[in-house]
Amino acid sequence: MAEYKEALLKQVYYENCPGCKMDQRKEAGGVPYKELVFIFIVLLCAALPISSLFPFLYFMIRDFHVAEREEDIGYYAGYVGSAFMFGRALTSVFWGVVADRYGRTRIIMIGTITMVIFNILFGLSTCFWMAVVTRFLLGSMNGFLGPIRAYASEVCRKEHQALGLSTASTSWGIGLIIGPALGGFLAQPAEKYPNIFSKESLFGRFPYLLPCLAISAFAMVATIVSFWLPETLHKHNEEYRDRNCSFDDMESPFNVSDAKEKSKEITQEPPSKESLLKNWPLMSSLIAYCVFSLHDMAYTEIFSLWAVSPRKFGGLSYSTTDVGEVLAVSGFGLLLFQLFLYPWVSNILGPITVSRILAALSIPLLSSYPFIAMLSGISLALLINCASLLKNAFSVSIQTGLFILQNNAVSQHQRGAANGISMTAMSLFKAIGPAAGGATFSWAQNRREASFLPGDYMVFFILIMIEGIGLLMTFKPFLAQPNVRLQRG
Repeated sequence: MAEYKEALLKQVYYENCPGCKMDQRKEAGGVPYKELVFIFIVLLCAALPISSLFPFLYFMIRDFHVAEREEDIGYYAGYVGSAFMFGRALTSVFWGVVADRYGRTRIIMIGTITMVIFNILFGLSTCFWMAVVTRFLLGSMNGFLGPIRAYASEVCRKEHQALGLSTASTSWGIGLIIGPALGGFLAQPAEKYPNIFSKESLFGRFPYLLPCLAISAFAMVATIVSFWLPETLHKHNEEYRDRNCSFDDMESPFNVSDAKEKSKEITQEPPSKESLLKNWPLMSSLIAYCVFSLHDMAYTEIFSLWAVSPRKFGGLSYSTTDVGEVLAVSGFGLLLFQLFLYPWVSNILGPITVSRILAALSIPLLSSYPFIAMLSGISLALLINCASLLKNAFSVSIQTGLFILQNNAVSQHQRGAANGISMTAMSLFKAIGPAAGGATFSWAQNRREASFLPGDYMVFFILIMIEGIGLLMTFKPFLAQPNVRLQRG
């Protein structure tokens, strides 16, 4: 028996297995900087198209002539904004299963290639339903977010996994800011840059193609980059399947090595068979994560619609370029906050305490937006840039903290399945966000003379209520902390 245990404790690598090759590289030590740069690029590509349309969506719906009144534009904009997330919610589990079966890099390449195609088709949309369908197909084929997040954990040694997840969340947050900035700067180029683009040119006839084309070009770069991504999935030959471990064990994306995992099963305890749906630390953090995701997606759409809507409706009368400038400043500030301030504060206070504090600070921040709209000139530009920067930094930091809790709430062999459940639930809530946000915005602009919370005051009040619900969910007895054993697993 002792010899059997000793054999299992010995590190075993299989020839021609990409997962074993990655394990050998991790055993050699060091931070995988090259892979982290690749992950950053691919995740940035995944995030760019999600919210890039919001700065120009108001004008796109107006040009489709589908809304009978100007106040109804937000209602139709919500459906276009939700189509992407609804498509992704329907297919996230499928792409996760395919990634576990055939490898991470293949799914990443499929996602980036289809992004090139469908994002361009969205920019060429000539009617409301074409825009909805192309966004839905773009979301349906955008199945590489889950696999790339799993990949970020698999390429790093345990002591560097926090860096891998931080790189992933930072890239994701920056993409959600840079995307709308690109949309704001590059939409309607014939009107903004008449010396470069004429109204008879391709970009004059399709005023919203240029930002989509720019993102598709970056997606092509990400496709090329994905060829250099080393696979992490274990693929062992048939002859080894009956020796030391089962086929399912070998296919697990989070095994450091088959021999090491088998030795843990013998010397410590078997993996937990508890259903993930009964894991309350996971489910409670996931539900809170979904509520904040719903809020953030609704806020992203509402902010852009509010900023470009006319002053007579309570908006800022901004152009798409003005919105792009605000979001560009937010993206730069978010990068600095996530790289330098958040890790330091999180190490001192802990991720959940940071999430609670930032959620509480978001409430008075949101309540200030209708009053900021009363300003003009330099004071308006200064305050709206500061408010947008803080709000986006708070949102990304809150979700990063809850994402850490989700990873700690399950043992290593269950994180792949937990990630698939998280992606599906988050996508469903984010699909509701733009539709609900657009409908609420349109409804609020039709009640500007109401005695209670008229116009946009009601919009931001509803956002505050959702943020408050999310904040309450971060406290006991709702939120359950994972036990120490799982945090170390």
